[in-house]
Amino acid sequence: MIQNDIQRARRMHIADIPTRSAQRFGNKIALVDHEHQMSFKEFHQCVEQIAMHLYDQGLRKGDKVMIFSHNCWQFPAILYATAKLGVISVPINFMLNAAEVNYLLQHAQPKMVVVEDSLCTVMERALIKTDFIPPQQVVIDLNQSNVAAQWQNFDTFLQDIEITLPEIELHAHEPIRMMYTSGTESLPKGVLLNSEALMAQYTSCMVEGQMSSNDREIHAFPMYHCAQLDAFLNVDLILGATSYIFRRFDPEAVLDTIAKEKITKLFCPPTAWIALLNSEKFNPAELGSLSKAYYGASAMPKAVIEELLQKLPHIRFWQFYGQTEMAPVATVLHPEDHFEYADSVGRPAFNVETQIMAEDGEILPQGEVGEIVHRSVHLTQGYDQNEEKNAESFKYGWFHSGDLGYFNEQGYLFVVDRIKDMVKSGGENVSTREVEEVIYRMDAVKEVAVFGTPHPRWIEAVTAVVILHPDQYLTEKLIIEFCAQHLSAYKMPKMVHFAEALPKNASGKILKRELKQQYQHQPTEAKVS
Repeated sequence: MIQNDIQRARRMHIADIPTRSAQRFGNKIALVDHEHQMSFKEFHQCVEQIAMHLYDQGLRKGDKVMIFSHNCWQFPAILYATAKLGVISVPINFMLNAAEVNYLLQHAQPKMVVVEDSLCTVMERALIKTDFIPPQQVVIDLNQSNVAAQWQNFDTFLQDIEITLPEIELHAHEPIRMMYTSGTESLPKGVLLNSEALMAQYTSCMVEGQMSSNDREIHAFPMYHCAQLDAFLNVDLILGATSYIFRRFDPEAVLDTIAKEKITKLFCPPTAWIALLNSEKFNPAELGSLSKAYYGASAMPKAVIEELLQKLPHIRFWQFYGQTEMAPVATVLHPEDHFEYADSVGRPAFNVETQIMAEDGEILPQGEVGEIVHRSVHLTQGYDQNEEKNAESFKYGWFHSGDLGYFNEQGYLFVVDRIKDMVKSGGENVSTREVEEVIYRMDAVKEVAVFGTPHPRWIEAVTAVVILHPDQYLTEKLIIEFCAQHLSAYKMPKMVHFAEALPKNASGKILKRELKQQYQHQPTEAKVS
C-alpha cells in the first residue's frame, strides 16, 4: 500500500499539466481561439468538467476517443480530459475521406468520436461500414452546420455535473495517445505514445528550442500532427506561454496577428515560410516582436532559409527533424549553425542518441551513409496491432527511421534520401504505393511509378510516370480526375508524365532515383499546381 502512495506522490504524467499550470499561472491567458480566450485556471476547469462527463458516459481507462477536427481550443482540452481517465486519444487527419476514416475506425475501434460539425457527414459515411459496437457521436460546433439528431453537442460537456471521479491509477509507461502515420506503406500505422515519451520530448523541446513562459505563439498547423501539438502547443501549456489557435494557416492572418498581438514565436513547415515570404503583407518592419522561428516536417530549400535569414536578421531559426514515432523531435539545427550547416538537420536532441547503421546492424563511422537510427525515451512503445512492423523498426535495439544519412566530422547529421519512397508534399506524408495502386486500377495503365519532385510551393510534388498498354489512350487530366475519386486532395499527383519504359535494375526493381533525376526539371503544369 505504501508503495502505491509513493508512486502517486512521485507521478509526473501529462494528465497533471493543466492542474499544475493553473496553480503556477492562474489567470494568465493560456489560449486565444478567435474571440474566445481562456486563462490557465479556466482551461484546467474545462478539462476537469470534460473528464467528468466522459466518465459519466462510460469512458474508462484503455478506451479510445477519436478526434476529427480542425484546430480549436476544444482539441487540447479533450486530449487532457481523456488523459486524466487513462483513455487513449486518437487524433486523425481532417483531410481524410470516408473510406480512409473507415479504415482507422476499424483499426482503433473507439468508444467515442468527437467531430467538427463540417466533418460529421464524412464520419457518418465512414461509420456505415464498421462492424464493431458503434461509438458515441459528439459534435464540436465550429461552423454552425446542421448535423443529424444522433450527434451530442460538445457544449454539454462544459455544463456542471455532480459526480466525483474515482482515483485512477495512471502510469507513465501506459499508452495515452495513438497517432496515425502512413509512412511509406499503403495502410496507416497506429503509433502508440505514452506519457513518459511525451514528457521527455517536451523537455527536449524546451531545452533545445530555448522556449519560455514569455512566449506568445501562433499555432496554425494541424494538431493531429505531433509537430504542432507536441513540439509547440503542449510545451506552451506546460511553460505558461500564451497560444493563439488558428483553424488553418492563412499567411495574411498570421502576419497581421504577429504585428497586432506582438507574437514572439512561430512554427511553420517550409511551404508556409515560402507563403509568408511571398505574401503582399510581408513586411519585416512589422515583425519586430518575432524573435524565435522554427521549421520542420519537410526539407527546407537552402535558398529559402538563406532568404529568410537575409530578410529577417533579427529572428533566430531552429530546424526540428524527426517523425511521429519520436514524438516527434530527434535532431535540432540551432540558429548559430544555419550559416555554415543550413543543409544539415543538426545534432541529436537532448534525450536522444542518433547513429548511422549498416544493414547488418553495424554502427558506421562519420562520413559513411547508412540508415538513421535512434535510441530515446521519446520513442513510441510500438505500433498498435503490428508486431511485424515492430520487429522491423526496432531491430538491433535501435529505432530505424527509414531515412538514409551521414554525420560529418563536426557531428552534424545530413539526410541523403528516404529508404522507402515516401513523398512529403506540403509537409504531409504521401505513400507512393497507395497512389500507384489507384492509378493501376485504370485498365489502360501497364506500369506506373510515383515519386516526389521539387516544387516551388509544395517542396515535393507527387509525380507519376505512366506506361500505357499498346493502343490505349489516357491524358494527364483523365488520370488526375480518376485519382480525385479515390484519394484525398493532398495525395493526388500534381504532375503526370507518359513514357515508353521505366528504368529498372537486374532484379526488375524500378529505379526511382533515376526518375527523380530525369523529371526534376520538368515544368509544373499550372492547372495541377
